[in-house]
Amino acid sequence: MRDFDLVVYGATGFTGRQTLRVLQQRAPELRIAAAGRNPEKLEALGGPFIVADSGDPDSVRAMVARARVLVSTAGPFGRYGDPVVDACVAEGTHYCDITGETPWVRGVIDRLHESAVKAGVRLVPFCGFDSVPSELGALLAVQAFGPREFTGFMKIAGGGLNGGSLASALNMAEAYPRSTMANPFLLNPNPKVSRETWKEHADPTAPLTRSGLWGSPWVMGPINTRVVRRSAALLAYGEGFTYQELQEQKNSRTAWQWTMGLGAAVGLLGKPWGRRIIRRVGPEPGDGPTEEQMERGFARLRVVCNEGRVTWTAQGDAGNRITCSILAECALMLAEELTTPCGVVTPSVAFGLPLVERLQAQGHLFETTRPD
Repeated sequence: MRDFDLVVYGATGFTGRQTLRVLQQRAPELRIAAAGRNPEKLEALGGPFIVADSGDPDSVRAMVARARVLVSTAGPFGRYGDPVVDACVAEGTHYCDITGETPWVRGVIDRLHESAVKAGVRLVPFCGFDSVPSELGALLAVQAFGPREFTGFMKIAGGGLNGGSLASALNMAEAYPRSTMANPFLLNPNPKVSRETWKEHADPTAPLTRSGLWGSPWVMGPINTRVVRRSAALLAYGEGFTYQELQEQKNSRTAWQWTMGLGAAVGLLGKPWGRRIIRRVGPEPGDGPTEEQMERGFARLRVVCNEGRVTWTAQGDAGNRITCSILAECALMLAEELTTPCGVVTPSVAFGLPLVERLQAQGHLFETTRPD
């Protein structure tokens, strides 16, 4: 028997502290421990804790061996994540995280998917705002309308950026070639596709309008679409399924303004001097928006096709409040006796429609509509 049902690694960080609190509130009957590298900060959280540092793989493996489920908020994952997922497979511990670092996950798939299947372990990245709303929106849309050409329009308001998310974005820009991240099928079982298929599914570079909605390219599109496409391959959504995702805008003018703004931001990320500026003005790891800012946040995703749409809505800051709520439910499901596939799997594959029900119980709204 393991010492703990759930261990939150990175619990002293901005997202980790919130996730730990949410889990303690939602599942007081479970044995939950905080984990990280600073014993003083861990002790200040109250409750049991484990000292572990990704720079010391033995300490990480000892931590993982005590948990039934390891919940990681310790990014950048490309820098700190490998010892954790390696230990989870070796020790038979299920795992979930909030990464949006698709190239890192590609490496985890290549190294660990088959061994995780054999070990009966689920490694489930992308269990936050990156990318559960997109995952479940697409899954529900396929359930309702069959395999179609779907476009997701995401709207977010309020809240703010935390330092951990910014550090992950900067690390991804530094560590991986842009051509790797540009592959539309980066996370598919077979990421190699023809030039024609690549071009057909490439990320939009200009505003789009569909079903009365306007959208612009946005920063999460190249992450969420890759995750949804892996689900489509593993769950066999069927011929004719496609998915693109944009940031919803009021009209064509604002869509073009946001498109140009995103282009400028990507340009900054692509230059060493630009990243230095971003680090100077952005939040430090461990910092983030205030409680009031997070409470005022709001997010909505509308997944549309010619036959109708699926809408997901949640209150709270997307990257913090909503992410922690989603991650907690994913972790709690991993602590149950699931019969879903093992390996490096997406949230839709690991949790499916039962996750929709659990999130609805936490205030997330899902609605399917058809034209009159």
